[in-house]
Amino acid sequence: MSETMTAVLSELGDLPNWDLGDLYPAPESPQLASDIEQVRADAETFAKTYAGCLASLSGSELGAAVAGYEDLQERMGRISSYAQLVYAGDMSDPATGQFYQSMQETVTAISSQLLFFTLELNRIDEEELERRLEVPALARYRPWLRDLCAYRPYQLGDDLERLLHEKYVSGRAAWNRLFDESLAALRFDLDGEALTNAEILNRMTDPDAGVRKRAAKSFGKVLGENLRIFTTITNTLAKDKEIEDSWRGFARPVSSRNLANFVEDEVVDALVAAVTESYPRLSHRYYRLKAKWMGLEKLPYWDRNAPLPEADDRVIPWAEARSTVLSAYADFSPKLAEVGRNFFDRPWIDAPTRPGKSPGAFAHPTVPSAHPYLLLNYLGRTRDVMTLAHELGHGVHQILAGGQGALMADTPLTLAETASVFGEMLTFQALLKATEDPAKRKAMLASKVEDMLNTVVRQIAFHRFETRVHDARRKGELLAEDLGGIWMDTQTEALGPAFEFDEEYRAYWAYIPHFIHVPFYVYAYAFGDCLVNSLYGVYQGASEGFAEKYLEMLSAGGSKRHKELLAPFGLDASDPAFWHKGLDVVSGLIDELEELD
Repeated sequence: MSETMTAVLSELGDLPNWDLGDLYPAPESPQLASDIEQVRADAETFAKTYAGCLASLSGSELGAAVAGYEDLQERMGRISSYAQLVYAGDMSDPATGQFYQSMQETVTAISSQLLFFTLELNRIDEEELERRLEVPALARYRPWLRDLCAYRPYQLGDDLERLLHEKYVSGRAAWNRLFDESLAALRFDLDGEALTNAEILNRMTDPDAGVRKRAAKSFGKVLGENLRIFTTITNTLAKDKEIEDSWRGFARPVSSRNLANFVEDEVVDALVAAVTESYPRLSHRYYRLKAKWMGLEKLPYWDRNAPLPEADDRVIPWAEARSTVLSAYADFSPKLAEVGRNFFDRPWIDAPTRPGKSPGAFAHPTVPSAHPYLLLNYLGRTRDVMTLAHELGHGVHQILAGGQGALMADTPLTLAETASVFGEMLTFQALLKATEDPAKRKAMLASKVEDMLNTVVRQIAFHRFETRVHDARRKGELLAEDLGGIWMDTQTEALGPAFEFDEEYRAYWAYIPHFIHVPFYVYAYAFGDCLVNSLYGVYQGASEGFAEKYLEMLSAGGSKRHKELLAPFGLDASDPAFWHKGLDVVSGLIDELEELD
């Protein structure tokens, strides 16, 4: 480890490592082997009992069948979650990769026996199913059945569905693994240090402009040297998606993601249009200000997230980060903080950066009978504290939604970002309130605006990149130069004329994992940010009872859709004006910065 990293780590204090023992003691544990054999046998019995006869079951019998299916999904989910978390801890270890792949193949083989269940359910006549839903045992699952029925028009024949399901581990999942391991294996030279992905990205926010430049150049250089593999992965997965979308009858590449999010195409189109139209008054205007503050006519791309001279650039110890976030949560709702405190009091967080570890951050919900785990790469920057607030929001949301059970706890991506972004807003407002120095308040406001621009403008630019890539791929394979060109077009359009980009920036598209893992995920961040801006506005003007309604919304998990969830707050995401309300919050903060200038 370098002297620089050693010095930083010494200031952070004791960083927590997660203990996955609440799922399984170890990959080779008898408990895991026993659970695999038991769920395999139970899946076989379930298939023998129900395959081919769902249409003849009474409402109570069908309710019992769905409950049995939910139990099997929960148990398989525990196995899959454990394997995913072990793998995320060290993607560079061949034995870990082998274990992860083995568990994926095992669970896929078991779940293949259960595939008939949802396919048969979707063939039951809607009126007949509605009659059976009068029975309480089945009525509990009404939201899940509603969402399942939404896939009816896109459902293929049983054999085709089973083929696609079984080939997933040797198809898309294998390409995802190749991407993850390839990115995790890269090392980026900076002044003689060989840095990981997380470490080099952290240096791009260094107070020293020279360090930022050298880090950005090194990052782009190494990505550029590895573009062949990332281009192949991107082309393959885009073609794979095109083939499946065509068979299922989706009109546009984004449509399957919109269906999974249970949000209408026109709602997403309205969001994208509103953000794109707002580029000039948001990102273009802000970055002109930032260039002026930094004494530059144009910002080099590596200064996009550069801290202002007045910014707090000290290393924030873990204990302080914990206190900051939990205090902000508690000021809003003691119950929210109480749930969040579990993550710190128990070994549910993995915070240190290390070679081979998954870059970035995530909250993994695992299964309702267990609890979520948070993965961070904590290096003590203010943005790392905000990331902690973000991921803790996910974790709290996942715990509260767990009461819905394995089939209905998961929230669509568009709503899954609500608690995380709201948690960031609570933390930011608490920090701002505690800061009296005008220069530091200005720096904090600027940092928050940049976070919002990264969440809204940058993610919609990512969405537009994906849209153009998938549209172009339908005409033939794309070269690295083609992908780089689309990247530059969408980035310069979004960031505006205040920037200048060097050649190596053309390769930066290659490291974005969402393009690979979950195509068209990224607009959910903008959806969530605009939603939270509007929601926070309601909170500021609300009488007592807002926190209770908010926790009730989180506890609903996936049992309600966005219209029903937002109605108690007087919000409607299907109204085009809704997005402009959220964007006006960002614009208002930029107005405030202009007045302070």
